[in-house]
Amino acid sequence: MSPVEVDPGRLDDAEALAAADPADLLRCVASAAAQVREARLYTAEAGVERIAQGGRPRAIVVVGTSGSGFAGEMLAAVCGEGCRVPITTVRGHRLPGWAGAADLVIAVSGPGGTEETLTAAVEAVRRGCRLLCVGAAGSPLADIAVQAGMPFVPVRAAGPERAMLWGLTVPLLLAARALGLTDVTAEVLERTAGVLEDVSHQCRPASESFVNPAKQVALELAGSVPVIWGTSPMTGAAAHRFASRLAADAACPAVHGELPAAWHDQAALFDGPFGAGSGGSGGSAEEDFFRDRVDEPEPTRLSLVLLHDVEEHPQVTRRREIAAEFARDRAVPVVELTTRGTHPLERLAGLIAHIDYISVYLALAVGVDPSATIREPEERTP
Repeated sequence: MSPVEVDPGRLDDAEALAAADPADLLRCVASAAAQVREARLYTAEAGVERIAQGGRPRAIVVVGTSGSGFAGEMLAAVCGEGCRVPITTVRGHRLPGWAGAADLVIAVSGPGGTEETLTAAVEAVRRGCRLLCVGAAGSPLADIAVQAGMPFVPVRAAGPERAMLWGLTVPLLLAARALGLTDVTAEVLERTAGVLEDVSHQCRPASESFVNPAKQVALELAGSVPVIWGTSPMTGAAAHRFASRLAADAACPAVHGELPAAWHDQAALFDGPFGAGSGGSGGSAEEDFFRDRVDEPEPTRLSLVLLHDVEEHPQVTRRREIAAEFARDRAVPVVELTTRGTHPLERLAGLIAHIDYISVYLALAVGVDPSATIREPEERTP
């Protein structure tokens, strides 16, 4: 018996899906396009272009935890490796020691009250940094921005913070545009919203598993420990997002990385006990034939997920192909997801949307309530 009980039929049963998803996370994932359009309006109303006064900053520090931290990674991925200003994401209380008046700090918190983000935002004001705040209206983070006379972009809650990615990210992208660091225009944002709508249509709950790409991948990954490798900085950020959502939605552990470094650091996994478990017992064929396996649980196996960027480096393409062959030779299942589109934001959006649907469907397929991890553990005083 497998340690994870998978019920493929649940994914095609509308009533079962609704009962297993009490927080309606599938609806939250489907709100991505609306988040893009709404955030664009809120950002314009907030006058975010004010942060460009005084010229281009020396560096940008994005402060945020959970889904808010991913907004920083999304910004860096879209601006690209050639960005003229370094972009750093901080997920703790402290700003880098070098951050000062020449730098821009963007404090992001979906609920607007995350302790780490508030502490860093106050520190940014104390150091004289330029500051942009993004979070819930009427929150402590909004108060900090008002008191400091800095721009604040309100974000409407669309479920748990991890489901608010686009509402949190678009203000950062438009701020970068105001600074001349990216070409995310209104037209690009609308095309991106269209991509998100297309994925939502393909992956909608009413679409049956045999034609629904997210349900198919969820069932392929169920019961395994995914090793998720991106093939560029953009898809490397998506790999991190995937691993985090699998943990939060489906309580599923995963390993993530970016090729080519991930190959050197993690390829040994496929020759280890979890990799061997994918292909059999590790004994001889004769021993395996005569072993009574009725009462033996199936070992936990690995799966390899390759997030293929159409603009990856040619040498990385070769490494990706070798990695897929290497895994298949060891009977490790391989799933490949490919970006589509011309603009980096469109490519990233399609991939992230697919990933978010997969993680929720995986939770539902294995009987995990994806809303169970929404509430963060209460802090304990020492």
